[in-house]
Order: sequence, then structure tokens, then C-alpha cells
Amino acid sequence: MSDSIYMNRELSWLKFNERVLEEAESDLTPLCERLSFASIYQSNLDEFFMVRVGSLVDQEEVSPAMRENKTNMTASEQLGEVLRTIRTLNQRKDFIYAKLLGRIEESGVRLVDFRKIGRKESEKLERYFDCEIAPLISPIIVGRRQPFPFLRNKDIYAAVVLERKNGKRKLGIIPCSSGVFPRLIEVSAEEKTYMLAEELILHFMPKVFAGYTVREKSLIRVTRNADIDADALYEDDIDYREFMVELIKRRRRLAPVRLELSRELEGDIVRTLCKYMDVRKEHVFKNNTPLDLSFLYQIQDILRQKTELFYERRIPQRSAAIDSSRSMLEQIREGDKLLSYPYESMRPMISMLHEAANDEHVASIKMTLYRVAKQSKVVEALIEAAENGKDVLVLVELKARFDEENNIEWSRRLEEAGCSVIYGLDGYKVHSKLCLITRIEDGHAVYYTQVGTGNYNEKTARLYTDLSIMTANQDIGREAAEVFRALSMGETVREADTLLIAPHCLQDKVLAMIDEEIARARQGLDAYIGVKINSLTDKKIIDRLVQASCEGVKIDLIVRGICCLIPGVPGKTENIRVISIVGRFLEHSRIYIFGSGERAKVYIASADFMTRNTVRRVEVAAPILDPAIRARLLAMFDAMLRDNVQAREMGPEGAYVRREPGEETPLNTQEYFYQQAYEAAAGK
Repeated sequence: MSDSIYMNRELSWLKFNERVLEEAESDLTPLCERLSFASIYQSNLDEFFMVRVGSLVDQEEVSPAMRENKTNMTASEQLGEVLRTIRTLNQRKDFIYAKLLGRIEESGVRLVDFRKIGRKESEKLERYFDCEIAPLISPIIVGRRQPFPFLRNKDIYAAVVLERKNGKRKLGIIPCSSGVFPRLIEVSAEEKTYMLAEELILHFMPKVFAGYTVREKSLIRVTRNADIDADALYEDDIDYREFMVELIKRRRRLAPVRLELSRELEGDIVRTLCKYMDVRKEHVFKNNTPLDLSFLYQIQDILRQKTELFYERRIPQRSAAIDSSRSMLEQIREGDKLLSYPYESMRPMISMLHEAANDEHVASIKMTLYRVAKQSKVVEALIEAAENGKDVLVLVELKARFDEENNIEWSRRLEEAGCSVIYGLDGYKVHSKLCLITRIEDGHAVYYTQVGTGNYNEKTARLYTDLSIMTANQDIGREAAEVFRALSMGETVREADTLLIAPHCLQDKVLAMIDEEIARARQGLDAYIGVKINSLTDKKIIDRLVQASCEGVKIDLIVRGICCLIPGVPGKTENIRVISIVGRFLEHSRIYIFGSGERAKVYIASADFMTRNTVRRVEVAAPILDPAIRARLLAMFDAMLRDNVQAREMGPEGAYVRREPGEETPLNTQEYFYQQAYEAAAGK
């Protein structure tokens, strides 16, 4: 048994993606939902290469001797382990995909290539290619007058080795991701048989390059580094929004960090492709699955009528604690209100915004936006408020990775409506989920504050588990007002008594509350810490948790993704338990618990325990002061600890093992919480 208590961040993330892949493999998951998990595994891996592998490649070039602070690995050592692990995972993915195709065929849908169809179908496809695809493709033969083309990030291309009669060889390239023709080509409507467009193009390459002999061919796909540090590139005399527009364009052209092939090619050809694209040979991957699995969602649509192949339909319910016929602000004034997504609807929070927008006594609405929906009712409510003459201040974080374009567009709309818009802070991302409504009552300013763990996004509120507290507690309101005052001045909050506010007043307060539990354990008193987060990488917090374990503090960690702390190591982390829940909904809520029973301090937060969250971002954690809500969150946390269907527990070797019900009653907490929401809404 290893006595290491640390796990490398990148390898821990790959273990998370392996848990996603397990859902594609599991017979507990309905067939069409397994297709989703296979596609999510691939899209997760794409982003991992674009961001994390890209960052390691940059670090290897700039600071090759630098070592990460947990496992002491250099960037080169991390890359080696990462690439080896991914090759192993991809072999498993290829096997799972082949198995899924067989199951799909049993359900009445076939995905074929030319080896699986007859002459009649081949002739039909050739006519389709000649009429519908050939006029739309743009073949390129690489030569002195035609340089190797720029390959767009994640697009699919057909690459072919061409030979003249004189023996000279050239390279041909055809883009296959035009978006003009469909990805799934119908072979037979009666038999629901389909072929991928790129396979059709690849098959008819000899027709495209007439006069050449096709010696080798493969589909290829390149993944580019998207790890741009916006703050490092930004200059004060440039309009920040226009700068971000240019930054997005630059991302599309960044250096490749992965080349994927659909077929084996001779070594000389692979080396040639690597040379043209400046890709290292060890970053080349041969796949036995399609290079882009997003078409699996189209397969789902074809099978949509077979409801037994999908999860049971679930609809967010109205909160039993809220009366939709009454004023939201009045109800919040009477007592704090908690919403638990996706089990409960986001509608009361949106109703609160619309009510504030039309309330003559409301003076201002202030809000931080990190990711919002494409058609955002939240932003529409803010625009409505501004058009009604309210003072509306919105911080739109333009550095929300991969959501920059959507946020840029919404920032323009907000400004046009008369909102005051801030684009973030120099050196810090604003990741908090904070809304502050100021209302004049009896001549005094009264605050109504909402703090959440997830984005103001109606779409993800149906897919992610998140928490949202709405309160009229004036201490919380005053500190929320201080957050917005600081943001409007380009500053960060330095002191806070009630809220935990990163970058200056969160990590230190978390450490202090851990110390309080350590002090109790030393006195022989009960001592407990419970944390639910997405990721754990902050070494200061990790080391303090290890110290707490050594002192006898019982610690439960529910960590969906990256966890750099290994539990159960004798004499070090034996009092720590780590579980991960991966299921139908993305676990996204953050809960901090310090102490047990009546003395437990409970918070919900936007921050994971990652250094980027605790000291490099503006984050807010709110205390849960209402006894009933506090008891509800403690019960939810306890239920998640007992999940024996979707939970995996990490052992002292760093491996995750899926829990099995055994003789116990099966408990899938996501289904359990939904059932509770249905019963509460029905008044049971």
C-alpha cells in the first residue's frame, strides 16, 4: 500500500472522466443515456486537451524544471503519465462504443460503413455523393503553390496520400465538417440505416482526386491549445470587450496539442502530418470510434419514441416553501427561502427579479453573471428593470471560458437597455453567484440578497444540481453591497464577518474553522467536517484537512471531479472519507459543514476548494442561518453519503470503487431528491 496522500491534479481529472465513461458502460444506465455519457466523455477529453494539456505543453517549454506542489512532477512527467492514461481509457472507450452500436442495432437503428451494405445501397450513396456533397466540398492538394491548410479546431478532415503515374506522391485534404450537409446520411429510411458523412467522403476520395492513385487515407481531427491567459495579454488602453473578441479569434488558431486518426497510416505519412501541424508524435492518437461522437445525440432523437431507452422524464417542481400567488419579496422578508435545482424550479428566483423590476419602491438591482442561457430570462428581467428606470449594475465575466461570445453579446444588450456593465477585474475572475436588490421601506434601504452555487442559467438549472438561498438578512445584504461596491471600484473585499468572500476572506476562514474542529478533537470532544464540492486541489486546505485527520477529526468529502487528497492512508488520512457521485445530473452544488448537530456551521458557496477559486477569484459563500433550511441541507448531505447506486468511494491507493447496495435498500440520491420534490409539491 502506498503511503502517499496526494494525487496529481491531471491524473485525478482523468479518473473523473473514467467515471463518466463507466456510466456509458453500465447496464444501470438506459441505452440512449449511455450514448450521452460516451459523447460527454469525448467532449470532456477535448476540453482537457485544449486547456490542461495545452497548459502543460506551454509550461514544459517555458519552465521545464518547475514541479507541481503535490506529487512533485514536472510538466514533462505529467504529460507522459497523462498521455499513457488516455491511451488506456480510449481503448476502453472503443470497446464500449462497439458494444453500444450493437445495442443500438438491436433497438432498430444501424450505423454502417461500405463493408456492411450491398451494391444497391452503394449506388444510392454514390448518387447522393455526386449530387449533394461533391459540389460543396473544397479539396486541396498540398504543394508549392498550395500550402498545407489551416485545420480548424475539432473539425474533421479526410486526408489522402495520392500517387501520380510517375511515382510522385502528394497529400490531399478535404474538409468534412462544412455544416452544409448533414452529418448522418440516410442509407435506408425503412431500416433506419445511416452512414456518417465523413465516411462517405473518405470512400469516394478516388472520384475527387481523379488522375491519382489513392495509396492511403484516413479521417483526421486536430485539437488546439485554448489555454490563453487573458490578463497577461490585456493592455489598459484597449477596450476590454473588443479585446476579448480578438482573443476568441486567436484561440481558434492556437497550436495543436493532439492529432487523431481514424485509420492506421504509414510512419512517414504521420511524420509528415506532424511536421505540417507542429504536433509531437506522442500526441497522435488512433481511434476505433468516430472522431466526433456528438452525432450520438441525433441517434437519440431517432429513438426518442422508445421511452424505455431513456431516463424517466423529470420536471423541476414548485417549491413547497413558496406561494406563487404572493409577492416573492414579502415571502423572503418573512423567512429565508432555499431552492434546490433541478429538483425545484428556478421560477421563484426569476419571479423575484421581475417583481423587483416592476416594484416602484425598488431602487437598484445588482448581479454577477458568469454563464447565462442563450435565451436568458434572467437577463431579460434585468433589462426590464433598467427600462423601468431602476439602477441596474451587472458584472458580466467575459473570461468565462468558452462562454465569452455569449457573454459579450449579452453585455451589449444590457448596455443598450441602460444597465451599468462591468467586465470583471484585472487579475481575478468573478465567479460568485450573487444578486442584491435594494428596496426603500419606511425611508430606509432594505436589502434582499440571493446567493447561489450555480450560474443564472435556466438550461443548466434543469441539468445541474445547485442550491440558491434568498434572504432578507441585513448583515448578509450589507456585505453583499460591499462586494458590489468593491467590484464597481475595481477592487476586492478585504474584510467580512458573515459571508466568506474570496480572494481575501474565504480560504483563511475555512482554515480557521478547520482549526476549531482540531481544537475540539484535542479536547476529546466530537469534531466533524463535511464538504461537498466539485474539485479539491488547494494544498493549504488539503494539508490542514490531513492535520485534522491526524488529530482525530472525522471528515467526509463529497468531491465530484478532481480530488488531490487520498483518504484512508494509515496514520495520515485514515479519518477521511472521499466519495464521488456521477449520475443523471451533474453534481455542482457546494456545501461546507463545520461541526455536527446543533453547533454545525453550514454554508453554500460558489467556490470549490481549488487555489484558483479560493485566492484567484471573487467567490461568495453564505451561511445558512434558518434552522429548518440548515436541517434540510444536513439531511441532504447525509443522504449523499449513503448513496449506494451512483456513488464511488476512493480507497487508499487512489482508486475509485462503485458502491453496491448489497443487502441494503438501493439509494440513488438524485432520484430520491426528485421524489421528495414531487411529494412536497403534491402536499404529501
